[in-house]
Amino acid sequence: MIKLYGAVLALLLPGAATAAAPTIQDFVKHPTYSGVKISPTGEYLAMTVDRGEQDVLTVLRTKDLGLVKVNQLPDDKSVGEFYWVSPQRLLFNSIKKVGRFARPFGTGEWYGVNADGSQPRPLVYYGQRDATQRGKQVGNEVFSLLDTLRDDDTNVIMSVNYPRSSEGAGTEIVLFDTLNGRRKSLARAPRENCEIALDAAKAPRYAICYDDENAQGEFDSQNELYRRDDDGKWTLVNSSKTSGKHLSVIGTSGDGRVYATQSDGKAPAAFGTIDTASGEFKELFHDPVSDPADYIMSADQDTIIGVVTEAGAPRVKLVDETHPDAEVYASLASAFPGQFVDFSSATKDGKKIVVSVRSDSNPGELYLYDRDTGKARFLMQGRQWLDARQMAHVKPFSFTSRDGLKLHGYLTIPNGSDGKDLPMIVNVHGGPMGPRDNWGFNWETQLLASRGYLVMQVNYRGSGGFGKAFEDMAYGQWADGIMNDIIDATKWTIAQGYANPDKVCIYGGSFGGYAAMMAPARDQTLFKCAFGYVGAYDAEVQMTMSDTSDRESGIKYLKRALGDTKAERNETMPINHVDKIKIPVYLAAGARDPRCPPENTERMYKALSDAGNPPEGMIIQSGEMHGFYKEESNLKLYTEMLGFFARHIGGNVTVGEPSRTN
Repeated sequence: MIKLYGAVLALLLPGAATAAAPTIQDFVKHPTYSGVKISPTGEYLAMTVDRGEQDVLTVLRTKDLGLVKVNQLPDDKSVGEFYWVSPQRLLFNSIKKVGRFARPFGTGEWYGVNADGSQPRPLVYYGQRDATQRGKQVGNEVFSLLDTLRDDDTNVIMSVNYPRSSEGAGTEIVLFDTLNGRRKSLARAPRENCEIALDAAKAPRYAICYDDENAQGEFDSQNELYRRDDDGKWTLVNSSKTSGKHLSVIGTSGDGRVYATQSDGKAPAAFGTIDTASGEFKELFHDPVSDPADYIMSADQDTIIGVVTEAGAPRVKLVDETHPDAEVYASLASAFPGQFVDFSSATKDGKKIVVSVRSDSNPGELYLYDRDTGKARFLMQGRQWLDARQMAHVKPFSFTSRDGLKLHGYLTIPNGSDGKDLPMIVNVHGGPMGPRDNWGFNWETQLLASRGYLVMQVNYRGSGGFGKAFEDMAYGQWADGIMNDIIDATKWTIAQGYANPDKVCIYGGSFGGYAAMMAPARDQTLFKCAFGYVGAYDAEVQMTMSDTSDRESGIKYLKRALGDTKAERNETMPINHVDKIKIPVYLAAGARDPRCPPENTERMYKALSDAGNPPEGMIIQSGEMHGFYKEESNLKLYTEMLGFFARHIGGNVTVGEPSRTN
């Protein structure tokens, strides 16, 4: 049975709530940590710390959380992935942030450094010649780590992608020296655009290779699975184009089980194993609604002991209950009822485990579990300035759309509210294909709820996590099917008595910004105001100026999503429907946004003004990209946003000065 120290229990037990409500700054302030990993012997904790546009790598002593070293890269580069490769040494790469709604891109650089900051080395240095490679140019190679080799304190196994390979195989697996950057080739992929999975002996064994078009030449996701024999020969195991099955290898356990997922391209994917002799997939778990959203790994990251699904709140199904860590996990999970528990990292001997705990109202906490004593020691909170007892509750819901599709979503209900007849913000997520809303803590929806607003989020058709067929429903349906889903979810929430029908506004970022303009054009009486943030409003801008249009696959994606012809694309975009948008509008964008360039916002502002409905305001924020990072930029954005909502549906919701509690 897990025992918790009294200090830990005090954090979890109810008490007198803090009198002062959180300020806007409290919500936009960056969390204390993001990724956290304990060193192999348990002496140190390494973590990335968000400083807005830049993340740094911080090393602490585990015993007292004393600061050992802060590693900061030059030129506003951020630390991305990081790994302990020995009890004293870290390996990490660098990234550049593109905005809150866009995935950062790697610079191609990798570094090694000791925990105390000694022996810092650039191991893969973009645009420069690597002396250890005898003059070989490394600027066009992309490295990713496959395995830290727990019994080797010097070498790791990495995957190297060559965008323009003369040998027709764009991925190579190498043994990589973390002290000097030297590498030894172990294998090459059977074709271009592949990922490699290792077997239990850490040999390259499976290749999962991808194509981005279907038999009709449209943008689509297809894959092939190859197996490599001991002589280095690759054999095709499965092709989704011919079998109709999308078969992918996740990894291999220490006892040789090959973990995989399989999907027919319609229902959500199943989790299971692959027979190493026949290649046959054996199903171990399948949810009829949700894809596997995550996996609970054993402390040594070697065995999958649980599968996580998230149609609503996360659910964990233990698939290896005989593993010793399954009992530890179940006991820890029972110690934190109503919260999601995960193993973040562990020491090499597995005796000390960093445990992550979070929920809809808990931004995240870390504990250090000692297997010998059975006790969990509190380490830190991600946003210790926010009191979980003051946060809103997130309620999952589901309903059936007008065309019979079952959709899932979330209602963020203000703390202390009965959840009835509330002013509501319809908050639409980006994408639309792939991203989704989740149950966990969301500082933006919590900020809106703290001002008295009910926040409704729906995973409309196209959202990720519900199977490929559900995701594919978004193609050609931006202005029709998806808008119907958003409108239907809004009306359902009103019909259930949660929202006041006269106090509903819509807001979103990226595709959500698009929807914030398009949904009111589709239903001209449902919404009272609309706030569009870093949105795509003009097809010409997206087809010619966005980073999506920089590559052939991106153009194919845009054509399948919006239409093959210019007329079809124009009909889909809200800039051509401004005459139907009669409600108050506010617009915001990042001046350096490559995904949805600010020309979208500027043209939308002009079109609305020419149609006789000039927006109440427009922010084109200098220095920001696809979603704002800087705290001062977000402080300005949300102060303006809350003031806008208060003017139109606020009722008794008040918004004060951004520097004051309100």
